[in-house]
Amino acid sequence: MALITLAQVKKRLQKHQVLHDMSFAVREGEILGLLGPNGSGKTTTIRCINGVLTADAGEITVAGRHPYRDGDAVRRLTGVLTETAGFYPHMTALENLRFYSRLHGLKDDRRALQLLEEFGLGAARDRKTGAFSTGMKKRLGLARALLHDPQILFLDEPTNGLDPEGIQQVSQEIVRLNQQGKTIVICSHVLQQLESICHRYVFMAAGRVIEQGTKAELEQRYLTNLTLQVETDAAWAGAEAAGLPATVAAPGRVEFRLRAREAVPALLRRLSAEMNIYSAALAGQDLQALYFKVLEGTTR
Repeated sequence: MALITLAQVKKRLQKHQVLHDMSFAVREGEILGLLGPNGSGKTTTIRCINGVLTADAGEITVAGRHPYRDGDAVRRLTGVLTETAGFYPHMTALENLRFYSRLHGLKDDRRALQLLEEFGLGAARDRKTGAFSTGMKKRLGLARALLHDPQILFLDEPTNGLDPEGIQQVSQEIVRLNQQGKTIVICSHVLQQLESICHRYVFMAAGRVIEQGTKAELEQRYLTNLTLQVETDAAWAGAEAAGLPATVAAPGRVEFRLRAREAVPALLRRLSAEMNIYSAALAGQDLQALYFKVLEGTTR
């Protein structure tokens, strides 16, 4: 069921048309990746959905409500993590969350203290946030976005500036929140992170939706010529035995060019009857390869 819908949404900022007939939906309980180069309109889209900006045309609904007419109700349903942390550096972690708690009408610190513990910041609750690392600020930002227990989360570059360990920690938190029932829209250029957590993707370019779907659906549309990399102890023999276009890419590794994924099992059975197969993997099947295929030829 669609929790968020956009239909023919347009938005102009000053003299620049930022969004052109944007249409897509976010299903309840999913993690949706909103992808596109800088300037494609991702942040403006989130601001329109959340009621911070008013669209010039089109229709947006969030759980059946209109962000412009029912802005307060929509914002009670949503939590937002922006790319910049936005904390008061001279205040402690608890003081910051206490400040935002009061804005949400929460009269005590129980929710703030609970979230600090959940995000591994309990021991740092009385430290000033100006001394926090980037990873700590990101986790505190997630805690702030969850203070009022929203149904929907908008995460704008939640892992930007983090080291690999920090990216893994935040990714695990996002999956945990989704498993608790949160619907999540995430914008990020860390495609490897998105590939491991998103259910579907919407691709944007120059303020337009140019493609959308699951990774499997996108692979069917865009990755028609496949390369299977096989590690074996007899590369030349493997190329000859298969009777398919093949290249010996390196000692012990041969690459086969295939037209469809369905050809992989039969090829591997044929090869394994002739020689030892140590590994086999389809190359260029990750989200990054899809990203560049989808955006190929678009105006950025």
